[in-house]
Amino acid sequence: MNEVAFSPDSTTLAIASDDHTVRLWDARTGRPIATLTGHTDIVWAVAFSPDSATLATTSTDGTVRLWDARTGRPITTFTNGGEIALVAFSPDGAIVATANAYGTARLWSATVPSPHTQIEKICNTIGRNLTREEWSQYLLGQPYEPFCRK
Repeated sequence: MNEVAFSPDSTTLAIASDDHTVRLWDARTGRPIATLTGHTDIVWAVAFSPDSATLATTSTDGTVRLWDARTGRPITTFTNGGEIALVAFSPDGAIVATANAYGTARLWSATVPSPHTQIEKICNTIGRNLTREEWSQYLLGQPYEPFCRK
């Protein structure tokens, strides 16, 4: 175990682990809720949003992942390209801050646009559908489906 955090509403406990996972536990009953997988290296830190709805995790794989803290489903992934050791939410929950052992800090938007807005932005930016590989990298756990209108 590398870090533990209680959700602000005291219902959930998150544990970051060397085995590349985060485990969520019901803090009242001690029963497991979910095991979050997706990081490809040690998970160093966990932090809940102020409303307890979102969990942020960081890993030595250079990513920050946001998860639905109630279901354990992935929301989004940010790639830093370097080791990330610390994570925290702003008091309003809109920003996620990360830092590493080398003194580099970054701010990330914790506000995720609607799927329709994201799809429109992707189509307008790259002018084509995502490949299957791109889809699996950016749309975690979602079945592949071409969505851009030609």
